[in-house]
Amino acid sequence: MQKILVTGGAGFIGSNLIEKLVELYPKSEIISIDNYFTGSKKNHINSQNVSYIEEYTCNIDNILAIWSRGWSREKWVPDTIFHLGEFSRIVQSFKDIEICGNSNMRGTFAVLNYWRRNKCKLIYAASSSKFGNDGKDENLSPYAWMKAKNVELIKNFSDWFGLDYAITYFFNVYGPRQILEGEYAAVIGIFQNQYLAGKPLTVVEPGTQRRDFTYVEDIVEGMIKAAEKGSGDGYLLGTGVNHQIIDVAKMFNHEIKMIPERKGERFSGKAYPSKAEKELGWKAKTQLKDYINNWIKNLS
Repeated sequence: MQKILVTGGAGFIGSNLIEKLVELYPKSEIISIDNYFTGSKKNHINSQNVSYIEEYTCNIDNILAIWSRGWSREKWVPDTIFHLGEFSRIVQSFKDIEICGNSNMRGTFAVLNYWRRNKCKLIYAASSSKFGNDGKDENLSPYAWMKAKNVELIKNFSDWFGLDYAITYFFNVYGPRQILEGEYAAVIGIFQNQYLAGKPLTVVEPGTQRRDFTYVEDIVEGMIKAAEKGSGDGYLLGTGVNHQIIDVAKMFNHEIKMIPERKGERFSGKAYPSKAEKELGWKAKTQLKDYINNWIKNLS
């Protein structure tokens, strides 16, 4: 029986990951740790193989020690940790820098210490924001800087303590269970919500900034393949195609409204997923325009 720990398992990507893990590994034992800052109990996967713990990752040692004493005759130790449980928005990291720091620095350090003590495999959900504009390392926001530092720390932990890991990078993920409104919603979710409400789609000026959008099922597949046969850094999970935001809005055939530029966001980003393709046999299957067309079609 595989034992799998997912931090952020009640969030958008984490819940999709757990759903796929249950399907692929029906005899697995999965524990989710989530503080429900952006996660939701509506995202829980209904399976006897999955247990949900509402807590902060900085308390991971105490959480799992109590779990072991209460539910098992022996210490519960995962074979694999999927670490997604971090603060995950660029613009909001300026305003909520303390929350971002507690989650992404203090919380992740605790997860890495747990990894060190238990000698399992770590799959880290890194962010494409680390690469700044066109692949350049730039500290454009507190979020981007912290995520980049965590990648560096994971590599060092591996060198220092002989640990197994794989680092995956996400590029503008969209799909089922994404956040649709509020400060922590991402662009595709925002556009869908505005479309449903009959409101103009708000495009951040100048609109010519480019993004690579990746469907959540493709991201999940990439993470699982990284767990199965990945090693080290550099698994970029993106389509390799980037779109201007104004062109993405036009895919909805809906009214558009321009809004002021926001601090901290890069102008252009695109995945170069050659390592993921070569080592994992992974390639994104879903294209953004197809997803939007099907979503609109299914509304009627």
